[in-house]
Amino acid sequence: MLTHNLGYPRIGTFRQLKKACEQYWSGTSSLQQLLQTGQQVRKLNWELQKQTGIDLIPANDFSYYDHVLDMTLTVGAIPERFEPLQHDITKNVMDLYFAMARGIQQGSLDITAMEMTKWFDTNYHYIVPEFKKNQSFRLSSTKIFDEFIEAKNLGIHTKPVVIGPVSFLLLGKEKEAGFHRLSLIDNILPVYIELLKKLEQLGADWVQIDEPFLITDLTQHEKEVYSYAFGELHRQVASVRLLLTTYFEGLRDNLDLALSLPVSAVHVDLIRDPEQLPEILQALPQSMMLSLGIIDGRNIWKNDFDHSLQVIQQTLKHVSEDRVLLAPSCSLLHIPCDLDLERDMPEEIKSWMAFAKQKLEELVILKKLINPQQQAEVWEKLRENREARNSRKQSSRIHHPLVQERLAALSDAAIQRQNPFPVRKQKQQKVFPLPLFPTTTIGSFPQTAEVRQWRARLKKGELSQQQYDELVKKEIEKTIRWQEQVGLDVLVHGEFERNDMVEYFGEQMEGFVFTTHGWVQSYGSRCVKPPIIYGDVYRPRPMTVSWATYAQSLTSRPVKGMLTGPVTMLQWSFVRDDQPRERTCLQLALAIRDEVKDLEQAGIRIIQIDEPALREGLPLRKADWPQYLQWAVRSFRIAASGVKDETQIHTHMCYSEFNDIIESIANMDADVITIECSRSQMELLDAFSDFKYPNDIGPGVYDIHSPRVPSSAEMAALLEKACTVINPQQLWVNPDCGLKTRRWEETQRALAEMVAAARHMRQRYSANVLK
Repeated sequence: MLTHNLGYPRIGTFRQLKKACEQYWSGTSSLQQLLQTGQQVRKLNWELQKQTGIDLIPANDFSYYDHVLDMTLTVGAIPERFEPLQHDITKNVMDLYFAMARGIQQGSLDITAMEMTKWFDTNYHYIVPEFKKNQSFRLSSTKIFDEFIEAKNLGIHTKPVVIGPVSFLLLGKEKEAGFHRLSLIDNILPVYIELLKKLEQLGADWVQIDEPFLITDLTQHEKEVYSYAFGELHRQVASVRLLLTTYFEGLRDNLDLALSLPVSAVHVDLIRDPEQLPEILQALPQSMMLSLGIIDGRNIWKNDFDHSLQVIQQTLKHVSEDRVLLAPSCSLLHIPCDLDLERDMPEEIKSWMAFAKQKLEELVILKKLINPQQQAEVWEKLRENREARNSRKQSSRIHHPLVQERLAALSDAAIQRQNPFPVRKQKQQKVFPLPLFPTTTIGSFPQTAEVRQWRARLKKGELSQQQYDELVKKEIEKTIRWQEQVGLDVLVHGEFERNDMVEYFGEQMEGFVFTTHGWVQSYGSRCVKPPIIYGDVYRPRPMTVSWATYAQSLTSRPVKGMLTGPVTMLQWSFVRDDQPRERTCLQLALAIRDEVKDLEQAGIRIIQIDEPALREGLPLRKADWPQYLQWAVRSFRIAASGVKDETQIHTHMCYSEFNDIIESIANMDADVITIECSRSQMELLDAFSDFKYPNDIGPGVYDIHSPRVPSSAEMAALLEKACTVINPQQLWVNPDCGLKTRRWEETQRALAEMVAAARHMRQRYSANVLK
């Protein structure tokens, strides 16, 4: 029986890669230094897995920015607008690579970044491949070969990882009309065949080929393309053993398809869908090996060894031991690196957890527990595992009677505003008479190194709470004054006191615990430290009221109260698995509701409840959507509906395809929704137009994930496109997202251009024109 890993966190245990990338982008380090850091991270990851006892260790799971972007470069799917950079590809491919991810504005070059969206139902973002009709592909990167050889030179024989051809095409987007991207399958297959043959020549025994779309709702044509593509790969490269990996959901109606493909092994996610195993065992061909995803790659709780052993033993009744592989459910990209680094967490709670390093150790322990000759080595580990799980079940930290009572008392009245949106809008316009195309930002302003140092000094005791608060107040006042000066209509306080939009709130609620080094990649160099929800959640005291009221006291213009919504707090945390997610989300909703009501009572009349993760929480099968959307929308409305008509509720959503959930978005009944839209050139607004979305909407007019600053004319052109599908009286003007990660200089330039674009639009669409 073999153990294998689908992928390991690539940011480095101490975020070495993040820091190296940002230093390279800022010009403070060389390309050689960046590449050396990448090499060191890969070496440490490979050696750790080898020392742990993993049999098949992945290569090419490392990436400097995004693994989908890596594949885009590998197959030569470089959009034409990057052609000016391609003549330097032999000198420095990394600058082309990063420009594709981030855009570039340098000298005469002004090129927009490729679109970015969520990776299935995770908080990881990938760079969306762009396709055109009759597009050609060619093998354009040696990264996968270089890293296989690199590991080999360290004495580690690895299993290269690639995104499969069908999933790669489905992950992308057609950039012109009149064709479907799957029609490119014959164009791209030769590149995959060449890649696999080259890996075979280099000595690869196994190649992991990720096809996560096999767990989604596939059309008949998509299923036919799968059969055709893998038939061609097998016909041309039969000697390399392909490990077909699926994750994040069960195969369900695609089971027969997956098991019919000519591959050596199939990996299934038994964490997300444990019920699929019996059917798989009955249908598995004699020639095929089965990889059991029995360690949770998406959450941080310890494995239940007794349950996992039952799953393995159930499998061994149908499949011989030499045809079974043990693995995490998916890549460990989505969890922190090493629990051993956590020194400040309560020991009882820490004993319930496992991070990436520990999950690989669990995998090896399970392999030994199933082997009579090795069981004695790990009996103590089994006993410790049972003790930890029993401790968690019986802990007094988990349940809070008052929270349970409040949930039980919830009624439909809690999800209703006093009046429909048209009535509310009239009342709100009397409270704050805003112009056409009102301008605002999404919430955060740049957090400089100085601001972060204040927080670090506070934690170390070098600053008192009073000293820290005074520094933050000065930064808030500076930001308010600048927003007034540039001409923004609705202001924000800048969120300088906040470390993260989820962690900040979790730190002030009961039921959460936090890590020191629990970093996870969100996109590129952007890392987050998700809170851990271990027990019942409630808010013991107000969380944001003092900062919001201080900011409002500085100006006569409205200042938004800024909150994170319950669904996003759920999605961006590691959530307890001992009760349904719905129940935890409702607990969060009640806590946020209390804060909303306190803000209103303190005089804050515009309150934003961000839900950037609502779309990402959708189940991957449409049949499961209604149940999720029902409780997700209900949770938001519980949080938002305790206020008067005169109080304006905003929400914000990140890159998403809204078409298929637009009715649910409307049911949230926010007065104003802001969405990330600029990278898609306002294409995302089509869903709101087709649906005749009734409330106000602020489509992002510039991409904050890129250092590029667009002109006011470019932003006005996007707003003109928006006006063709949305009534101008419904439109707000704002950036795509928060500005926390940007520099002040580019932020000030971009917002000045944005305000100028809004003024231009007001002149174009005067009251007479609107009439």
